[in-house]
Order: sequence, then C-alpha cells, then structure tokens
Amino acid sequence: MRRCTVGGQAVMEGVMMKSDEGIAMAVRRSDGKIITTFNKQRSKAQKGTFFGWPIIRGVVALIESLSTGMKCTTESAKMYGEDLFGEEEPSKFEKWLSKTFGKSIESIILGIGAVLGVLLAVGLFVFLPVLLSSLIFGESKSIWRSLVEGGLRVAIYVGYLFAMSGIKDMRRLFMYHGAEHKTIACYEAEDELTPHNAMKYRRLHPRCGTNYLFLVMAVSIFVLTIVDVVFQYGFGFTIENKVLAFLFRFGIRILLIPVIAGLSYEVLRWAAKRDNWLTKAVRAPGMGLQLITTKEPTEDMIEVAMAAFYIAMGEKTCEYYNSIANAPAEPAEDGGSEEPEAQESAEKTAEGAVAEEKTEGGEA
Repeated sequence: MRRCTVGGQAVMEGVMMKSDEGIAMAVRRSDGKIITTFNKQRSKAQKGTFFGWPIIRGVVALIESLSTGMKCTTESAKMYGEDLFGEEEPSKFEKWLSKTFGKSIESIILGIGAVLGVLLAVGLFVFLPVLLSSLIFGESKSIWRSLVEGGLRVAIYVGYLFAMSGIKDMRRLFMYHGAEHKTIACYEAEDELTPHNAMKYRRLHPRCGTNYLFLVMAVSIFVLTIVDVVFQYGFGFTIENKVLAFLFRFGIRILLIPVIAGLSYEVLRWAAKRDNWLTKAVRAPGMGLQLITTKEPTEDMIEVAMAAFYIAMGEKTCEYYNSIANAPAEPAEDGGSEEPEAQESAEKTAEGAVAEEKTEGGEA
C-alpha cells in the first residue's frame, strides 16, 4: 500500500486537492462540464524552518487550512456559475470600504466572513462550554468541572455536525467529501484510478480533517484539565469575583488554542503513519464522526475528485480538462445532443495541448 501526501476538501459541486506544490480544484459546472484551476502554493511549514518545528507546524497548517478553505469555497461558486458577489454596481458603502482598506470588496467580505467564522467557532466550542460548566459547578474547584466542560464541548461539536448534515446543500458537500476520500483510498491501494473502482473503497480516511477536529476536542480536555489543576492546587490561585473568574477561565482557553491545535496535529500525524491497536483506538472516534461528515458519492462526483487529484499530482493539467469543457458542442444530425465524436475530438485536442506543453518544458 502506498502513502499519499495529497489532502483535500469538498467545495461547492467539486473538490479541492492540495499537494506540496499547490492547490488544484475541480468543479462540475452548471452545464455539467468539469472545469479546473491550479494555483502554486507551498506551505510555510517547511522542514528546517521555524514554521516547520513540531507544534508550530500544526498552528501554521490550521491557519493555512482556514484561509485556503474560505478562498476555495468562494472560487468554486464562481466556477460553478454563481458569482457570490454579483456583477452589479458596488454601493457607496462598499466603495468606501474598498478605498479605506485598499482592497477589493470581495477580499474585504472574505475577511469579514473568516472573522465571523472564527467568532462562531469560539462562541460555540469555547465560550458556551465554559459558560455551561460555570453554571453547573458555580464556585466549585472540582476537577470534574474541567472534564464536564470538555464533554460539553464534544457534545456541542457532534450536535453541530448532525445539524449540518440535515441541510440539503451540506449533504451534497458531504458527498463530495466522500468522493475525495474514495479517490485517495483507491490511489493508496494501488488500484486503477477509475470512478467505478473507487466506489468500492471506504469513504472514511485516517488523515481527514474531521479526525483532527475531534483530536482538538480530546486534547483540549487533557491539556485544560492539567492547567486547571496546576492553577488551583499547584499555585493555589483563586479569583473571588465570579465574572472575573469566568473571564480568566475563558481567556486561558483562548490563549491555549494554538498549543492545543499544534499538539493535536502531531497526534494526527503520528496516528496516520502507524497501524496498530493504539493508533486505531486514537483514530476511532474521528473515523466514526466521518460517518456524519462524509456521504456515499456518485460516480460522477468521484470523476470530479479524480480530476482535481490528477492535477494536484501533476499527471494532468488544467488545460486538458478545460479545453474539453469549453469545446464547442457539435449537434447531431437528428438535432440531438453532442455527438460522441465531438467529445473524443475535444479530448484529443486537450491531449495534444498537454503533449506540446510537456515538449516545451512546461509544467505537467
């Protein structure tokens, strides 16, 4: 079995695949054709650099993942045929924002969306559990307070995933998530990479982001319990004012997010590289949650995922897929749909362009 370093993410009607060299994205357009993009991008977490150190690289990976995810989601909507920002004339307020910050209104809205997303995550998974545990235990210093808080955090996370899975559009997103996993599983099994073959593989994968997020929850219980014990029993630290005590607990948890994220990333890497009873036990809860965050895809969804995968691996180019997608349709003599010969002609044209590009020394 071969290992694959490519990882991905489901986007609107498509899949993003990230390799060491860049980010490839394939989307099935509203007319049914597959179109693709590729942007060169190397992670800052490179070996031999500060950002490549253990723990630090996990924080870098999280930040890069959040940034890339937001951009790819917006770009996929445009590729599909739905410009989230439209082509209408910007309002006076939008023009003022663009002039004030020196950026396009699209970049500003993406930034605002990212901030709101982070605030929502902090509110749901940090503020709410701390608040509920404070209401339950009051001024008690019991160690159970930290454990209950962690349990509430996990429960809120699982409930959130269940709620998302009930939304129609999110269900399709989860299907593309499954297509991404099946594509990588088929490749790692050294099977011929076809949609039909990929369908027989599991849609669960040990390197999935769902595993990572669950590990963040689990590691937070361990780390925060130790921190609370050290402050309460080691230093004998107490705050009499209830509001200040709550804000102190909340602030400590915010400050420790990078540490928890970095530790969780290292655990995920360790568990993904080994296959024994201990690593299987560590992966099991996250793998179980993937039953929610992934759904069984259709073969045409896997076809899209494979297009992104081929480009990320450097085996095919965007020109190959886009020339097929943009080839003019040749109506049949009986007025029907495009003749198979037209599709074959487009594919030959695309293959010729790729061959010429390789001959000239371009990127494959």
